[in-house]
Amino acid sequence: MAIIVNLDVMMAKRKMSLNELSEKVDLTLSNLSILKTGKAKAIRFSTLEAICRVLDCQPGDILEYSDTKENLN
Repeated sequence: MAIIVNLDVMMAKRKMSLNELSEKVDLTLSNLSILKTGKAKAIRFSTLEAICRVLDCQPGDILEYSDTKENLN
């Protein structure tokens, strides 16, 4: 996939666990885990907004585009 999710990087920078983020964003652990591992097919803007608010970051800190051939399927 050409979109890389760096949620784990931002969580580490903020020293926040998946459980803590889940509570603050009001999402299930399984949905956050799917997003964190890059297996999500989509993300709602409201979810992205909530994550950015809690982690005090920008969407570009969490989502990255890469056009390298090894990332394309």
